[in-house]
Parts: sequence; C-alpha cells; structure tokens
Amino acid sequence: MTTSPPETLNRSILRLAVPALGALIAEPLFLIVDAAMIGHLGVAPLAGLGIAGAVLHTIVGLMVFLAYATTPAVARRFGAGEPGRAVSVGIDGMWLALALGAVLAAVGSILSPLVVDVFGAAPDVAENARTYLTISMWGLPAMLIVFAATGLLRGMQNTVTPLWIAGLGFGANAALNALFIYGFGWGIAGSAVGTVAAQWGMVGAYVLVVRRLARLHAASVRPQREGLGGTVRSGGWLFLRTVSLRAAFLATVTVATGLGSAELAGWQIAFTIFSTAAFALDALAIAAQALIGRALGAGDIDTVGRVLARTSAWGVWFGVAVGGVVAASSAVIGLVFTGDAEIAALIQPALLVLAVAQPLAAFVFVLDGVLIGAGDARYLALAGVLNLVPYVPALVLVGMFAGGGAAGLAWVAAAFFGVYMLARALTLGLRVRGKAWMTAGG
Repeated sequence: MTTSPPETLNRSILRLAVPALGALIAEPLFLIVDAAMIGHLGVAPLAGLGIAGAVLHTIVGLMVFLAYATTPAVARRFGAGEPGRAVSVGIDGMWLALALGAVLAAVGSILSPLVVDVFGAAPDVAENARTYLTISMWGLPAMLIVFAATGLLRGMQNTVTPLWIAGLGFGANAALNALFIYGFGWGIAGSAVGTVAAQWGMVGAYVLVVRRLARLHAASVRPQREGLGGTVRSGGWLFLRTVSLRAAFLATVTVATGLGSAELAGWQIAFTIFSTAAFALDALAIAAQALIGRALGAGDIDTVGRVLARTSAWGVWFGVAVGGVVAASSAVIGLVFTGDAEIAALIQPALLVLAVAQPLAAFVFVLDGVLIGAGDARYLALAGVLNLVPYVPALVLVGMFAGGGAAGLAWVAAAFFGVYMLARALTLGLRVRGKAWMTAGG
C-alpha cells in the first residue's frame, strides 16, 4: 500500500491534533476554574478540593479505557472501510459508560466520607473535601459517557466536534460556578453543583451528534454483544494500566498531605498545572491514536512507523515550549490561584521542576498514544506496574526525610516528575523500538 507523502502526514497530524489540543485544554480548565474560585474562599477549601480532586481523578482515570479502548476499535473499523460498524462499536462504549457511571455514582456518594477520612487531613479540610466529593459523584456517569463519545468521534477522525462541545461545557461550568459559589453563597458545594450540571449538558450535546452519525451510517443505537465484549477485553488491560497510574497519583497526594495543609494546597495547584500541560501535550497522542488505529485497520504498516517518528519528534519540541511557559510564569501562578504571596513562594520551586520535566513528559504521552492506538493494552498494563518499582521507594524516602515548606514540596515534585516519568519513558521507549506492537487488520 502506498504511504502518504510527508506534507500529507503533517497535515493529517495537525488536522487532528490542533482541535484535540483545544478540547484537551478545555477539560482541565474545569479544574482550574474550580481551583481558582475555591482558592479565594481560603486554604481549607482549596486543600479539600485537592483531596476530592485526587479521588475523582482516580475514579475517572480508572474508567479512561472507555475512551482509550473505543478510539482504536472505531479507527480500525473505519480504516477497514466499515463506518457503520465503527459507529456501532462506539455507541456500545457509551452504553457501557452509562452503566458503569450509574453504579459508581450510587456507591461513591455513600462511601465519600469514608474515603476522605483515609487521607487523615485536618477537620476543616476534610469537611470541605466530603462536601465537594459527595456532590461530584453524580457527575460521574456524564463524565464517562463523554469519554466514550469522544473516543467514538476521534476514531472517526473527527476532533473538531469534541472541541466545540468541550468549549461550550467550559463556558457553562465557569458561569454556573460563579453563580452558585458567589451569587447563591453555596461555597465549595456550589462549585461541585455547577460542574455536575455542565457535565450533563455536554452529554446532551454528544447524544445529538452521535444519533445523527448513527443515522448517516445506518448504525445500531442499541447495545451489541460484539462491541461491549471488545471494549471489556481491551479495557481490562487498560484498567490495570490506569490502576498503576492512579496508585502513583494517590501515593503522591498522601505524602503531600503529610507535609501540611499549605503544602497539600500547593501540590493541588502544581498538579492542576501539570494536568493542564499533560492534556495539551496529549494532543499529539490523540492524533497518533486515531492515525495509527486507522492505518493498522487498512494494513498500512509504513504509515504507522512514520506517524510514530513524526509525533515523537513534535512532542519533545512541544514539551520544550510548554516547559518554557510554565517556568516563565512560575512566580505568579500561585498568586492567580490564591492571591497569597506565601503560597506562591511555596510552590515556585515545584513548578520549576515541573517545567524542566515537560519534554520528557511529552515523549511519554505521545508513546502512550501510539501504543494505545495500536491496541497494545497488555504491554501498557505490565509496564505500568513495573514503573512503580523505582517510584514507590523514592516517594517513601521523600516522605521520611524531605520535611515541609518549599523544599519538601520540590522534592515531592522531583520524585513524581523525575523518577516516575523517567521510568515510564524507558518502558515505553523500549517497546516502540521493535515491531511486535504493529498488528494490522480491522
């Protein structure tokens, strides 16, 4: 099969990556809006958001296979010339998301107080965390449906529509948060209510888009055994991969909590910036997922190799640029979130560590997208467990000897952005050096 010329490949990557970048940035902007507005309520609410956000990230992250399993499955069938079958598989993912989300919301709303207590935070911090987490649980089904629907559209080589929906969702989230937090005086509870309402609004938009797509390609909107089974099989390995990621995130939050409330609030800000940068750098990974899944479905191995080389190189340079922006703004980021000069000084060293690590992080995110697009879920799961081997001891040492203050927080950042991200880069880099992951066919 004839491969595309370089300029065509470049345009294909940009056509998918640029809208994906906008959509991916819009997602963490939900968190930035929450953190900025809640930060002006005080340190305790912001620290409470840090705990609640860590739990929500863990739950939603464990379910991220709904997008990551759906994108390559849809893309392979689309590349094989079966658009109707591709859409049906994506709709199956949405049904699975609804079922899982409903169960998680019901159970999570009951267990939220117990989960917060595990962190051992100060009473005022814990109370804010319980309030935000209990309400936010009812947005879980919406978040998971959005994941699956986004994966469907990405697999169909469409990243523009998710951009529009994410942008509208961000605007609604900001407006509702301002109304409920300050207008109604609901405090941190108002932030949670506003975000949940915005999330369900996004689901409504996706349902309209997918219904039209199903009619266009004569695809079934009812759940099908084939699509559900495929998502569960590949999703099982991706679930294990995500368990390892979330274990690392939660362990880091636990160590930050032990340093003190101010340090925990500072880590929440640093991690919010990291999440924003991660989503932005992940845009190339999204393009890689869609293009590699489609190329493998069409049996075009040459294009797979070209996409890998091009997106990896672009990712590193993009990471350099993002790191430069974070470093240049490190002194004022804390002021933007809290208006507190002491908090700003506390987190600046950690933000500089984050900035230096961005090229490495970008490389990791791109390779993640490449292997997810190829359906190499088993290797990703095993590598995820292996990555914890050097990281956990490093984090334990930080918790024992780093102490509090800016230096302690910087050591936490060094462990996460240095040791953990380097381990991920090594395991993923070794895999893509071979060709065992390049399995063609729809």
